[in-house]
Amino acid sequence: MFRLHSFSHSSASYRVRIALALKGLDYEVVPHALPRNEHLDPAYAALNPLRRVPALETPHGVLTQSLAIIDWLDETVPEPALLPADPVERARCRAFAHVIATDIFPLQNLSTRRKLGTDFGADEAAQGRWSREVTATGFAALETETAARGWTAASGWLFGDGPSLAEICLVPHMNNARRYGVDLSVFPLLVAADAQARAHPAFASTAPETQPG
Repeated sequence: MFRLHSFSHSSASYRVRIALALKGLDYEVVPHALPRNEHLDPAYAALNPLRRVPALETPHGVLTQSLAIIDWLDETVPEPALLPADPVERARCRAFAHVIATDIFPLQNLSTRRKLGTDFGADEAAQGRWSREVTATGFAALETETAARGWTAASGWLFGDGPSLAEICLVPHMNNARRYGVDLSVFPLLVAADAQARAHPAFASTAPETQPG
């Protein structure tokens, strides 16, 4: 049994929950409410010195960082594969996911917004504008690249015959985008890909509203 240290509305945690569900793996959720700073508890710091979620307790020790955890899951439980077999498509799928996980997400997560407030005096409205801007900039690039690949709503999954790392990163951040009030009407391909994935049981059963804490 795995133990996943998670927060319901953490998109990084949601990524790992989706991957675990796609692999058919059972796990126990240990919730940490980030707005209440539960992740700063010294007991959790002993487990994960960075004091962020997610962290996955495994029989081999604790793993951190959502993309590293997902890579490990894909390597140790190969089916269903979360990346295409073709090397070029695999790179494109990873790039799609990394735009979200490494370009958009770090600029608008809770710790960044708090820093904007404490160091630069940005109020909640200004923080919201910042979150919308960085999300829309990244989404615009993904929309353009997806259109260039010829993908349409009738194409199926973004990469290959099933859910991939691309959807695993897209769906949680689409939740963030809605919460921040991003105008998603200008990203019809991303909206279509998100809708298809959200209907899949692995995405629906691990959504924020299903989670403890």
